[in-house]
Amino acid sequence: MFPKSNSGTTQRGALPASRRIDHGPKSIVECGSFATLAQKASVLEALDRALRQTLPLPLREQVRFANLRNERLIFLASSPAWASRLRLVQAQILDTARAIGTCASSVTVKVVPQAPAATSAPDRQKPLSPAAAAHLRASAASLSDPELQILFLKLASLAEPADS
Repeated sequence: MFPKSNSGTTQRGALPASRRIDHGPKSIVECGSFATLAQKASVLEALDRALRQTLPLPLREQVRFANLRNERLIFLASSPAWASRLRLVQAQILDTARAIGTCASSVTVKVVPQAPAATSAPDRQKPLSPAAAAHLRASAASLSDPELQILFLKLASLAEPADS
């Protein structure tokens, strides 16, 4: 199970060379030219469209094709439920991939929740209470740094009026 060292004993913690995978960002030199990256992105986008168009509509909207690596099609799903549904149609996906000339033997699905949609209006900040403003003014009076005093007083000026 473990690779053998020159002395014939196994080394714990060492993975076989075929299983070593470098994770993380690559050097810019390893990525190639911008044109090469753009071409690869274009090929992956076309493959995404071709593979997803054969999927049922609700599933098609919840998954994205991410990459083709070592004859493995890698998809991203928005939830574990959608990942399971995609796995149910993996034979169909592989048939489609082979029909368009892509050499693929397996499908991997990773769950990556979608980012929440940005709200159209920013959240209204809760105003400072009159008591908080009084504490800020008292703190400003005790400070020796004039710039910090000004900042504390500006912050205190944001407080709600006492009559509201």
